[in-house]
Amino acid sequence: MAGRGKTLGSRVAKKATSRSSKAGLQFPVGRIARYLKNCKYAFAGAPVYLAAVLAYLAAEILYIYTLAAGIASRRRVSYRRNHPVA
Repeated sequence: MAGRGKTLGSRVAKKATSRSSKAGLQFPVGRIARYLKNCKYAFAGAPVYLAAVLAYLAAEILYIYTLAAGIASRRRVSYRRNHPVA
C-alpha cells in the first residue's frame, strides 16, 4: 500500500481522528482543550463537554434568529445587527 499514510516499520499507520469527530461535534475540541490548559483547567472531559455546550447554544441562537427573521419577513439572518430583529 504505497502512498497511504505514514509507515511505522512494516505497518501502515492509520490517519489520526480528531476528538471533534469522535464526539460528533463541529466545534474544535482540541483548540478548546488548549485554551483550558493555558488557564490550568485541564480535566479530560471538560473540552468535549464545553464544545458540546457551545454547539448547542449556537444552534439555539441561530434557531431564534431564524424565527425572528421569519416574523420580520426576511429571508436572511443578519448577524451585524446591534438590536433584536423582532
